[in-house]
Amino acid sequence: MSTGGPAEGNDTSAVEVRPGDVSTIAAAKGVLDGSGGRTGVRRLLPFLGPAFIASVAYMDPGNFATNIQGGAQFGYLLVWVVVVSNLMAMLIQSLSAKLGIATGRNLAEHCRDRFPRSVVWTMWVLAEGVAMATDLAEFLGAALGLYLLTGTPLWVAALATGVATFLILGLERYGFRPLEAVITAMVGAIALCYIIETIFDQPDWGMVLHHAVVPQFRGAESVLLATGILGATVMPHVIYVHSALTQGRVVVRDPVQLKRLFRYEVIDVLLAMGMAGLVNAAMLVMAASTFHAHGLTHVGSIEQAHVTLEPLLGSAAKWVFAVSLLISGLSSSAVGTMSGQVIMQGFLRRKIPIWVRRLVTMVPSVIVIWMGLDPTRTLVFSQVVLSFGIPFALIPLVWFTADRKAMGVLVNRRLTTAAASLVATLIVGLNIYLLLRTFQGG
Repeated sequence: MSTGGPAEGNDTSAVEVRPGDVSTIAAAKGVLDGSGGRTGVRRLLPFLGPAFIASVAYMDPGNFATNIQGGAQFGYLLVWVVVVSNLMAMLIQSLSAKLGIATGRNLAEHCRDRFPRSVVWTMWVLAEGVAMATDLAEFLGAALGLYLLTGTPLWVAALATGVATFLILGLERYGFRPLEAVITAMVGAIALCYIIETIFDQPDWGMVLHHAVVPQFRGAESVLLATGILGATVMPHVIYVHSALTQGRVVVRDPVQLKRLFRYEVIDVLLAMGMAGLVNAAMLVMAASTFHAHGLTHVGSIEQAHVTLEPLLGSAAKWVFAVSLLISGLSSSAVGTMSGQVIMQGFLRRKIPIWVRRLVTMVPSVIVIWMGLDPTRTLVFSQVVLSFGIPFALIPLVWFTADRKAMGVLVNRRLTTAAASLVATLIVGLNIYLLLRTFQGG
């Protein structure tokens, strides 16, 4: 993210271009105009990063409980739901990246410019609430991971998590590339943890592949769990932040270069979201091949899963699980704090120091820990709050990217808009259904 871009006078980007970013930007422009001399995979490297930052939201601690519950109760049955969810995520995050590239403005800024002031303030309050609820889940997950790993009291683990996220966010002062590199490394570490877990649990690959492509249900409860996985596919805060990550990262105006830039960003999305999808599938497969296979169908919390892994797969599997949870929580908490900055700057043209935002968003998590509330239940509650914000990010995104005047040569094709509208309708509908079930106690 940077100051400037196609939209002149844009002063609300969250991260300015630093001297350390210049070489990456120059390399990217060299690839786009054909003067860079890069070949093969090296041509792609300058464009990788934004989608990997966004992808951590699809591997956050909230996903752990849902996937573990689905695998424990129904084995491999719902692997196809993870596949479909991931395909939808790829489409939505591609649109978010495209909005920033084409217009030089992020989603929150477009909402501010095109909606009445009262609507903008309402959307800001909702978006901030969603960002804080998401950060609550991610922060708690990191603290829980450290607690499971070291036995440190949960409140001490929470303070340590706060310090760690401060350090990660501090990389912003050096530009976008160091932060992208660290977050991408953390995503890779989570993936490595689940490669190790998969080796430990030795799944039935024939069954995994079958259920990845054959949609099936087994009673009303499996439908509800599938709805939960699908309904929580899109994270509103990452739609905002992804458009901000691309809005001024590499600025070009030539229509041919714009299309070429977007193609590279699509590859970034496919790689990052593909990895996130594999991690989510691995979570569900691990629960299926360990808990479900041994008749432990009621393992539904992160703590239960951690304790139960040791007698089934050995202590190493338990530690790998805790490490993956810790890394997931730290990386997604840092991105959640970034998204809060993007939301405030975009909607209100206001900015507060990142350390102040980090302290403020820590408060709900510390209160939850101090009150002794169940972490997994709190994670679930945060997902309910998150559901309220999905329509206010997803519907404007589809609308704006279908606007030829704003998007120019990168305007959605009719088929893309139709597919995105269908996905938006499905996700919003599923979240409304989940909210109704939650409030009815169903």
